[in-house]
Amino acid sequence: MSDLKQLPLVSIITVNYNQSDVTIALMDSLSKISYPNIEVIVVDNASPSDQPDKIKKLFPAIQLIKSDKNIGFAGGNNLGIFAAKGKYMLFINNDTEVVTDFLEPLVERLEQNPNIGVVSPKIRFHHHPDIIQYAGYTPLNYYTMRNNLVGYRTKDEGQFDEGDYTPFGHGAAMMVPRKVMEEVGLMADIFFLYYEEHDWFERIKAAGFKIYYEPKSLVYHKESISTGKESPLKIHYIARNRLVFMRRNLHGFKFFIGLLWQTWIAIPKAYTVYLLKRDFKLLKAFHRAIVWNLKNIFNEEIHQNIKLKKENL
Repeated sequence: MSDLKQLPLVSIITVNYNQSDVTIALMDSLSKISYPNIEVIVVDNASPSDQPDKIKKLFPAIQLIKSDKNIGFAGGNNLGIFAAKGKYMLFINNDTEVVTDFLEPLVERLEQNPNIGVVSPKIRFHHHPDIIQYAGYTPLNYYTMRNNLVGYRTKDEGQFDEGDYTPFGHGAAMMVPRKVMEEVGLMADIFFLYYEEHDWFERIKAAGFKIYYEPKSLVYHKESISTGKESPLKIHYIARNRLVFMRRNLHGFKFFIGLLWQTWIAIPKAYTVYLLKRDFKLLKAFHRAIVWNLKNIFNEEIHQNIKLKKENL
């Protein structure tokens, strides 16, 4: 890592939607990093009431891509991938800020181990900078479709400073080698929001690659430390995509048991909770998610993946 001329190009990709000022703060943070060989790509997801051009005006070196419609987290990042030239691609939420030397440990980890398909940094809450959001994940329970963030909401006292393999990276900050995308394809844009990165990680692991948590790299995420009020949009896509994830990744006995759990326990419980709370907006959003899956039960697009061919690069 000492020879600057040999450092691989890293394409840093972020998606903006109605948050140009937030994205500008990330750009300012990235402008101060020590890693010298980067390109920065900002994809604006057809922001209806924003002025993304001011990002380019303040940071003319970036590449600004404007989508003509909102194609979600996966679709926006995929647009960035097709424009990227890097050996490695860092997907980072626009509501993050980074420390000066955050990139070197991620690149070094991938350079040292070609079997790693994804590496994510330690993530702390921006507004509570000593509190951890991500230090790895626990394994996913494929029947209940639940897992947990390691270290979540605990004070960082160095207890998670040993890097290791982990079942899942974090969608707020994850670096993926180009060769992995050439083999497994891009994120499935059928998800739009939520579960798309978990689905991607499953495909990456199925191809024989591993996922790594790298604590020598640090990113601050502006997501609230509290769960906050659930929105109908969030409820809809989490409920919808939990079932889409199952349909794409579970097979045989696992799928059968998972479907039983969702049908007889998880889905009835959610309906009951929203009814008891008389929260009809969330109930309607949840119901639409279930109906969507029923209407699309034979939709082949559920199982399609976008390819990245070498000749497209």
